[in-house]
Amino acid sequence: MASSDLPTSATQQLEPHLDFRSFIEVLKHDDDLVEIEELFDPYLEIGAVIRKVCETNDKAPLFNNVKGAKNGLWRILGAPASLRNQPNQTYGRIARHLGLLPTASITEILQMMISPADLAPIEPRIVETGPCKENILSEGEFDLTDLPAPFLHQSDGGRYIQTYGMHVLQSPDGKWTNWSIARAMVDDRNHLVALITDPQHIWQVQQMWKNIGKDVPWALCFGVPPMAIMASSMPIPDGVSEASYVGAMAGKPLDLVKCESNGLYVPANSEIVMEGSLSVTETALEGPFGEMHGYVFKNDAHPMPRIKVNKITHRNNAILPVCNSGRITDETHTLAGTLAAAQIAKLCQTAGLPVIEAFPVFETQVTWVALKIDTSKLRILKTTPEKFRKLLGDTVFSVKAGLTIHRLVLVGEDIDIYNSKDVFFAFSTRCRPGTDETFFQECRGFPLIPYMSHGTAAPNKGGKVVSDALLPIEYTEGPNWDISDFKSSYPKKLQDKINERWQQMGFRESQF
Repeated sequence: MASSDLPTSATQQLEPHLDFRSFIEVLKHDDDLVEIEELFDPYLEIGAVIRKVCETNDKAPLFNNVKGAKNGLWRILGAPASLRNQPNQTYGRIARHLGLLPTASITEILQMMISPADLAPIEPRIVETGPCKENILSEGEFDLTDLPAPFLHQSDGGRYIQTYGMHVLQSPDGKWTNWSIARAMVDDRNHLVALITDPQHIWQVQQMWKNIGKDVPWALCFGVPPMAIMASSMPIPDGVSEASYVGAMAGKPLDLVKCESNGLYVPANSEIVMEGSLSVTETALEGPFGEMHGYVFKNDAHPMPRIKVNKITHRNNAILPVCNSGRITDETHTLAGTLAAAQIAKLCQTAGLPVIEAFPVFETQVTWVALKIDTSKLRILKTTPEKFRKLLGDTVFSVKAGLTIHRLVLVGEDIDIYNSKDVFFAFSTRCRPGTDETFFQECRGFPLIPYMSHGTAAPNKGGKVVSDALLPIEYTEGPNWDISDFKSSYPKKLQDKINERWQQMGFRESQF
């Protein structure tokens, strides 16, 4: 981040992508924060505000006066990585997670997120203490049911304290420390219950401990360095520790501090840290919850692992970040979908496939990813549409990065995959249903999608498709058409003349 674009007070603090409090200050500097001093109830009221913010791309709300908060636990920040309704800053809040200027393009953001794959990891630095140790609560000094955990949707099965925090677990041999996001609700005064399922990394680590008959040492960190929460959202390879991945991305080590009650290390400047153990035997009902696809199915609760909380440490006047998932656009779409697409593009390129870039279609609740194909390289392959679709599907749907994605849409260079109107235009005019599609019914499916878990077939198998919006001539000779739109059907000089006079003629600000 260029220090010149921040006020002096902000530059004197830690960098916003590496410190949550500084991140909030930079949102304020960007005019992308609303501080709410009025008393708000965590039962539905706060959730309602956050949900409207997500659906209108408005400013992030910081609730400084939460009903039930006491002794510094806690304030609430909503929509920490949602979109902005500001010209040229649509992805500004996400850019600030990475130390980029708010005008950064989504391409720049994605390139930075996958950059550590080509860099040497930078291991974290261990420090004696940090802001997260300003207050230390032991068992008996807190009651999770008495803390202002938000009840976000009226049909939810409980109060979801964990929607934008970072679970920390380590493999029994100590070689893999995993940071991941998995929702969790309050179970009783010192237990949570979390949605942990195959093939999540948190599930993989839990299985390692289960195999040796021991519960998992566990921590849950809220208000971590924004760059760290981004990495926790990514489907990075199994066995890769996010701390060194973030270090490579930041170009410097993260400061970690040891937990009070176990051997785990957590970001020293976290807002709140819960410590304890993840059971390999005990379960409780988890759910229902209004998830990323925009539905809450009543009575949709399932046995999930219980988590015992032994300690809570926190900063003074701590802040709990909250993602209120639902219809577009919130963090489950901007992070989970976008970062999966970035990994898919990298995967395809590494495999030698002519994929230029990839991006999720937000309007599909990020169940679709559009792949822009380099058709000149495609023609060199001298392949057929059927073979190419099969190759792409086998490559993407067989890995974790492709788990949540159920449709790949292949488009040519003339389509802007960051513009959903362009993608839908290509899909609806160039992809003939059935004959231009290849279906995959033997791969792992994503059960959270309603048509999977509440549909007509297996909830976790198949249901995926590659839809080819490349016309056959793009495989052999190249496009033989012109687009009949403003940008393509008129001379550039005439476009410029009309754009310059647009508002003078009485129209709204030009979008071209």
